[in-house]
Amino acid sequence: MSAIDLVWFRRDLRLADLPTLLAVADTAAAVFVLDDVLLRPGPRRSFLFDCLRRLDEALAGRLLVTRGDPVAVIPALARELGAGAVHISADFGPYGSRRDRAVAAALGAVPLLPSGSPYVVAPGRIRKSDGTAYRVFTPFRRAWLEHGWRAPARTGPDTVRWLDPAGLGMRVPIPTDDGAVALPAAGEAAAAARWHSFLADGLDRYHRDRDRPDLSGTTGLSPYLKFGCLHPRTVLQDLRGRGDDAAATLRSELCWRDFYADVLHDRPDTAQRNYNPRFDRIRHDTGPDAQRLFEAWAQGRTGFPIVDAGMRQLLAQGWMHNRVRMIVASFLTKDLHLPWRWGARHFMRHLVDGDLASNQHGWQWTAGSGTDAAPYFRVFNPIGQGEKFDPDGDYVRRWVPELRGVAGKRVHRLADGRPPGYPEPIVDHAEERREALARYAETADRGD
Repeated sequence: MSAIDLVWFRRDLRLADLPTLLAVADTAAAVFVLDDVLLRPGPRRSFLFDCLRRLDEALAGRLLVTRGDPVAVIPALARELGAGAVHISADFGPYGSRRDRAVAAALGAVPLLPSGSPYVVAPGRIRKSDGTAYRVFTPFRRAWLEHGWRAPARTGPDTVRWLDPAGLGMRVPIPTDDGAVALPAAGEAAAAARWHSFLADGLDRYHRDRDRPDLSGTTGLSPYLKFGCLHPRTVLQDLRGRGDDAAATLRSELCWRDFYADVLHDRPDTAQRNYNPRFDRIRHDTGPDAQRLFEAWAQGRTGFPIVDAGMRQLLAQGWMHNRVRMIVASFLTKDLHLPWRWGARHFMRHLVDGDLASNQHGWQWTAGSGTDAAPYFRVFNPIGQGEKFDPDGDYVRRWVPELRGVAGKRVHRLADGRPPGYPEPIVDHAEERREALARYAETADRGD
């Protein structure tokens, strides 16, 4: 009888360009564990369930879905199947790393074998000459480009002979979430279709349009990259030989994703703590009035149109344009003086593409406590940002229906007054900018 291996899917919900499959001996059982630690209600869970259904279809109904603690479930399944090995894509997140070490110990003599990762270059491989991790993006990017990456693995649904789990009696139905969020089409085929559409009609304008929330200028790939329906290496393969600004910009964005994964791998504490300890001294507002301001921000009722549009888009789509993510993050941390963790937690609750490393460190970058020091001086003017990146006001009018009667860029300043039902600004931006800079000045290095 041929040896049976176990392929444990996690953040790699695809069959193309999956190095894990090349390591399987002969026959394999495909398994996904519904881990309650990671299955918090929200758009991300709904999208995951949809992706699992698409993966099961690609496997002709041979995906074994089970529920429980992977530390118990995976070894039990390996014993029942007599598996010779358990194959995974490596996970470098704080929880994933701890879980995989515990599973490896529980498996005993059955090896847990990682092949590949969700990243172009796995965290920990790009290092400075002294062996330490990079703290600043630009030199990391230079080293990342010099390091290079492997070509996509040539794999597909027929690479492995898949075991039919119908007789095991362990398969549970893939749950369904009934939510109000409009999610993108799920799965590997949808990811490939989205990328090929953007490659044909979108990439050439990417460097110009990606900062414009009123345009369809972004790739739309972030949910697929989050769950591994598409590997970033596949994107880079299609960009090979292109030295134009658009391709260079997209490479740089993929590098940001690797950089933040590397930072979190090196400093897992920064999922909740300031990367720069200097910012442990900054004064935040946390009382009852701060809670009121936070709720106004979360609901898109701040009276600043571009901020409110972004927050309402998040609630409606489980996604927000990247430029607007920076604007609303600056507003929370520097206009409202609230902890970045509050905003990061809200984002992770609602984002379909919520990735711990990118989310937490993106927030820290804007707050000023992260890897690059300069942004702590930068306080985005939400009105000016709206006028610059939504110059005709189309983005605001799409997401803030109270303002649909205000024409053009006037929707950002509302100089002629506010339509009924739209709130007055909850803060004075000029005043809060001065306050923010004063608070940042208090954190200056005191030699301790």
